[in-house]
Amino acid sequence: MPANEGLLILSRADVARLMDYAGYVDAVEAAFLAAMDGQAVAPPAAAIHLPEGSFHAKGAALLGDAGTVAIKLNGNFPGNPISNGLPTVQGVIYLADARNGRPLAVMDSIEVTINRTGAATTLAARHLARPEAKVATICGAGVQGRIQARAIAAALALQRLSIWDIRPDAAVRLAHQLSRELQIDVHASEKLATTLESDVIVTCTSARQAFLTPELVRPGTFIAAVGADNSDKQEIDPSLYAASLVVVDSLEQAAEIGDLHHALVAGAVSLGHVHATLGEVLTGRRAGRGSAEAITLFDSTGMGLQDVAAAAEIYRRACAADVGTRLVVN
Repeated sequence: MPANEGLLILSRADVARLMDYAGYVDAVEAAFLAAMDGQAVAPPAAAIHLPEGSFHAKGAALLGDAGTVAIKLNGNFPGNPISNGLPTVQGVIYLADARNGRPLAVMDSIEVTINRTGAATTLAARHLARPEAKVATICGAGVQGRIQARAIAAALALQRLSIWDIRPDAAVRLAHQLSRELQIDVHASEKLATTLESDVIVTCTSARQAFLTPELVRPGTFIAAVGADNSDKQEIDPSLYAASLVVVDSLEQAAEIGDLHHALVAGAVSLGHVHATLGEVLTGRRAGRGSAEAITLFDSTGMGLQDVAAAAEIYRRACAADVGTRLVVN
């Protein structure tokens, strides 16, 4: 069988070995730029809600000579780490040739979901945070908390980082890990009020009720709202949303499942309140931060566009390095 024929199966370990964080940032940026040039198809997500969690299906296509389609199916079960000893998010990505439908690969989605989410934050922070920002707070000490800290550190010259979580022990553990990894001052915070000292705040929790309110955020802060990836989750108070210059990854999707959804339901904003999409900011079609005093907010819901870009690059690297297991598809 020729080297690149047959369905390629890639494990989580394979994916982690093949793709570094910088690769995710480059792939995600290229995908947003392609979408703005009409070279991508990115429909909104579909969801199945269950008593203990939910499943999300996100698909997208990159067009052109090497066009690919990816469909990701993830289960999101917040109680898994404590109740079942399993990750909160688990799933797979199916990758196919966009020109003829030929199956290319099936890969574990965990590393892709973690890193492509962080990559969008890195891109947003480059345009929406003040260039001199040096102090950040991460709300949420789970897996996404770690990558979001890395995402902000990749965009800004951080000097100090606070970790807050409703589980103080988790915040302490992550602070120790990040202190070694980032080589900056990282500490656990018992009170969310310390966000007032921050230039950047990232919310990446499973909260179902808003906890970041206007009195916790000072002028000039950049907020990355990452946790609300279905309509049941909420992190940002609608009044804070209304006071912010808002950039979304997808307007349609944010209105359905992001913190924008809750601000709309509360009557705090209309769709017209959203300043731009991330793609518009990256291409320069809309400005990013325009004032040192503005509170800027990136409403990140996670797009299939990010998944297809990352999966296509991982597949390319896997073929080049002969990594993974090939199956014959009849």
